[in-house]
Parts: sequence; C-alpha cells; structure tokens
Amino acid sequence: MRVSVINIYRKFARQNIYSVTEMKIATNKFVSVAYELKTGDGDERELKERATAEHPLEFIFGTGSMLPAFEAQLKGLTVNDEFQFTLSPENGHGEFEDEKVVELPKKIFEIDGEFDAEFVLEGNVLPMTNSDGHRMNGTVMAVNEDTVVMNFNHPLAGMTLHFAGTVLEVRKATEDDIDKLYGSSCGCGCGDDCQDSCGCGCGCGCS
Repeated sequence: MRVSVINIYRKFARQNIYSVTEMKIATNKFVSVAYELKTGDGDERELKERATAEHPLEFIFGTGSMLPAFEAQLKGLTVNDEFQFTLSPENGHGEFEDEKVVELPKKIFEIDGEFDAEFVLEGNVLPMTNSDGHRMNGTVMAVNEDTVVMNFNHPLAGMTLHFAGTVLEVRKATEDDIDKLYGSSCGCGCGDDCQDSCGCGCGCGCS
C-alpha cells in the first residue's frame, strides 16, 4: 500500500513539474525574455537594444503593452525556447512621418521665464503634451535662435526590426507583477542595457 501511495505521489509530482516547465506564453501570463534588437538591412545592422538574463524584458502577455506583431511571434513558446524574427516598419513602429517633425517656439521650453538650456539639447528625448492633453515623447533635432525643432516619430519609426533571443520565464501573472509593470509608463520593464529607446523595451514592443 505504501509503495502505491509513493508511486501516485511521484506521478503527480512529475505531472506538476511538467506542467510548470511546459507552460506556454499566452494571454495574462508573465513573460521574461533576453534578446537583442538590431536594425538595418543585410550585413549592415546596428544594435539598438539588449536585454540580458540579469536584466531581462518583463511583461504580461496580451494586455496591450507590447506590439501585436511582437507578441504573435512569441505566442506558444516555452521556457528556454529561442526566437529569431524580423518586423517590417508596418508591423513595428510605423513609417517615418515628416509631419511629425515640427518647429516650436522657444518660449514653450521656458521655466520661470528662462529657456531650459540644460535639458533642451539636440538628441535629448523630452516628455510633452499636445493640445488634447495626451502625453508624447519628442526628440530635440535642433535648437535655433527662436525655435526648437522636435521630432515626434518613434525613435525606431521607419526601421526594420530584427530580434533574436531566449524565453527565460513563463508563469501566471501575480498582483505584484501587475503593480510593478503597470506602475511604469509603458507596462513593461527591461534592463539597464537597453539602448536608444524609451529605456523600457520600446523597440521590442511597447505600444
């Protein structure tokens, strides 16, 4: 009788371990991945973002925080699965739009009557709001005598995105995960190694 009980326990334990190990990426699952994002064509590719195992990209799948085309490529994968795929600008961050490059009066960037020369520098990304109160990030392209040229395209607009990485973790999302991830501005998190984006994996999919 004891042998039978032990065998039943071992069978249950194996099934339980198997179900955790083989959990697939699906809606409302917490997902952690390490990856590299490169842009460009052919052999001329530039590294734009990197999330390592020590500082991975973390997000909750299917909650609208990532690009749909990015999630479509990861759906159904399990821990230790590797991925490699390419997204066109249409499925990534859109084409570059000239009308999103605008010239704004310098007075918009004044603090207490003084132009904020410390932060309004060419290449800096500034948080701004439009006339409807919607927040958007803009990149300073030029600081002129009376105006500032701002680019409100996504930093990766018009670029073909090449991803390669590994799935590190897949599990049910907890309340702590939701508080941690959705307390940020874009609903996902990644490591300090991310480069040339919003700092939270925008290239890989923050929408």
